[in-house]
Amino acid sequence: MPNSASAEKSLRQSLVRRERNRHQRGALRTRIKKFRTFLAEKPTQEAADKEFGLVVKALDQAASKKLIHKNAASRTKSRLAALKRKTFVG
Repeated sequence: MPNSASAEKSLRQSLVRRERNRHQRGALRTRIKKFRTFLAEKPTQEAADKEFGLVVKALDQAASKKLIHKNAASRTKSRLAALKRKTFVG
């Protein structure tokens, strides 16, 4: 338990930030999973490109807010792009 007023405020802030981060990270993961299932349904190339752009935007925004590390965002984008290529080549 906090022993000072500033420690109490810090605890309140950290709880609010933790909840916000959890929600945003969960929304990001959901968007990535939806893109993977979207590709499994064999969409058109144009539709896949549009959805991929939305996922990339979400990853870049999360990285800029330091919700995830920039290299993790880059790695995820690379893997999703490879999955998209594989979907339309094969």
